[in-house]
Amino acid sequence: MLQASPVAAPATPAADDNVPLQALKVACSSCNLRELCLPLGLQGPDLERLDALVANRRRVRRGGALFHAGDPFVGLYAVRTGFFKTCVAAEDGAGQVTGFQMAGELLGLDAISHDRHTCDAIALEDSQVCVIPYDQLEALSRDFVELQHSFHKIMSREIVRDHGVMLLLGSMRAEERVATFILNLTRRLQARGFSSSALVLRMTREEIGSYLGLKLETVSRTFSKFHETGLLDVHQRHVRVLDEEGLRKLVAWSPG
Repeated sequence: MLQASPVAAPATPAADDNVPLQALKVACSSCNLRELCLPLGLQGPDLERLDALVANRRRVRRGGALFHAGDPFVGLYAVRTGFFKTCVAAEDGAGQVTGFQMAGELLGLDAISHDRHTCDAIALEDSQVCVIPYDQLEALSRDFVELQHSFHKIMSREIVRDHGVMLLLGSMRAEERVATFILNLTRRLQARGFSSSALVLRMTREEIGSYLGLKLETVSRTFSKFHETGLLDVHQRHVRVLDEEGLRKLVAWSPG
């Protein structure tokens, strides 16, 4: 299963240098994240061709950028270990968090339409990604219907997630937004082999507020209220869900 602790970045080479696949090889065919980032159903020689797409791995230290808005589109990035946030510059110059990505999820889909990234991707802890050159992925998907279908499912999932964020920001009260955020996060972590009730928040309260459209004080006050009412056990970034049903009732939320 996935390791719970973050991957430590080496002293050399630099944390954002490309690391040759030969040095860190874990082929897609044996990767325990393959069903999460590219659930293909390919076998044998076909899967070996997919393995060959992953030309290198890349490590990004905490606070480092995987890519910036305006950078040319080269490929997609499957998060192997670690945690990222995506953000865009708001009109007042402050950064607006648009999402959080964890192991098994893809980064870089934002650049497909215009060949340039529209957001920054920043590592929230020492992280590692698999680099998937998009032109080769596109060519391979023309040969394999399974790959094309899986990629369409991934893009559809991102559209649904974006729609969910719009609904979150447009119609929910602060408590509903935070409850929905916690439920969504625990569900995604559970799918990756982590506890369904205990988690360590890799993002700050301020980053959560930016994502949910709430002030820092409101986020902190809501976590405190959930702790006091027995919905959560909160100790700084360590959070345990004590009453999942209570959180669901708060937002009339059900797993999709």
